[in-house]
Amino acid sequence: MAAGLTAVPSLAASAAAGTLQQVTDFGSNPGNLAMYEYAPADLPASAPLVVALHGCTQSASDYHAHSGWQKFADQWGFAVVYPQTSTANNSLSCFSWFDSTKDTRGKGEAASVMQMVATAAAQYGSDRSRIFVTGLSAGGGMTADLLADYPDVFAGGAVDSGIPAQCATTQTAASGCQYGSQNLTPRQWGDKVRNSYPGYTGSWPRVAIWQGSSDTTVTPVNGTELRDQWTDVWGIGQTASSTRNLTGGTTESIYADSSGKPAVALFSVSGMAHGLAVDPGPGADQCGTTGTYYLDYICSSYHTAKFWGLDGAGGSNSLPAPSGVAVTGTTDTGASLSWNAVSGAASYDVYRDGTKAGSTTGTSYTDTGLSAGTSYSYTVAAVDATGAAGAPSAPVTATTTGSTPKCYTDNNYNQVKAGRAHQIGGYAYADGSGQNMGLYNVAVVHTLKETSPGYFVIADAGC
Repeated sequence: MAAGLTAVPSLAASAAAGTLQQVTDFGSNPGNLAMYEYAPADLPASAPLVVALHGCTQSASDYHAHSGWQKFADQWGFAVVYPQTSTANNSLSCFSWFDSTKDTRGKGEAASVMQMVATAAAQYGSDRSRIFVTGLSAGGGMTADLLADYPDVFAGGAVDSGIPAQCATTQTAASGCQYGSQNLTPRQWGDKVRNSYPGYTGSWPRVAIWQGSSDTTVTPVNGTELRDQWTDVWGIGQTASSTRNLTGGTTESIYADSSGKPAVALFSVSGMAHGLAVDPGPGADQCGTTGTYYLDYICSSYHTAKFWGLDGAGGSNSLPAPSGVAVTGTTDTGASLSWNAVSGAASYDVYRDGTKAGSTTGTSYTDTGLSAGTSYSYTVAAVDATGAAGAPSAPVTATTTGSTPKCYTDNNYNQVKAGRAHQIGGYAYADGSGQNMGLYNVAVVHTLKETSPGYFVIADAGC
């Protein structure tokens, strides 16, 4: 992941550990940004490095104070770099995610951020394979651009209430990205990433996306478009491998790569307006403080850090995906599955069509209450003793036996004409059951249920 970085000698005067410090000498700084950094006093060698970009009207110190990143830097041992823009660059102190002279590889603000990364990585002896970037709003838009520009530098990213990479190339076009759909296919979105660093053949960053459902500044379609963009880059579909409900009305949808490891995560926060999701409190999964654009729902920084694996557990999906998942039997209303045991698993969660269907401590499960003659997609995830779900398995399809009853409501004349009934002596009779439906005309209406091929019964009371 280090090909895009240039080694820089360590700073003569290192920033004081445990405090947010400004670094004034980090390169030619073509984007006219300021650099701030934070590292815990006991930062280990080869620790990860996180770059965190503030939103419009915010600052590095503001983001450091509210976002919760300091808590996890202290707890899990990594350094944080906070780039800062100003009104000299943009009247609202927004990062220029919409300006191709500033947000593309080797240019402007993007180049300044890379100089900060190189400086901090040399200073702290950071693990060059564990460099990550996150940002809110305009900082989120710049985060997406940086991930596209420098996939050789960043192992992962998180776009909070942000914009897809290279959505706009001029400030005039920016509002169209913020407030509406661009009506692009996943392939077209993915091409914007691939074209940001033509010829790149390495691995892609793993991307977390955070979006509030009531955001009117960056409309929720941007979360969907970001999902489309990065799943296409990874070459995976837009159907979630698994979903689960988190606190704060948050739904996590995971999109796994071919090995079963999460590549893209979409966190949709119900009812949240524009901002960064925080959750003040002392709990292990709580962080941050509320303020302008810091909204009390869930600690997004905690879940992002776990998704990247900064907690030392290998990411939010630390246990491997179960292998050998197979359909062992089906009935009209049920499907049975089995799989191989996963070392360290306390239980297993079974997902039907992306939604959790149930849990079991064994390596088999029977799902019930299904519709006849219907196909269902299943994945299985191992769960450790703390309740953390591992990577989802590859999906398998189970098709129940029998057929799903179909119902048809129409007048007797049309029921006969359609072959669901027949007429004798001026009356209509249901095919199969022979039930009398009344006069053979257009005035009498019945609902017929097809309980088996060619067999119809009157179901006026409900189908």
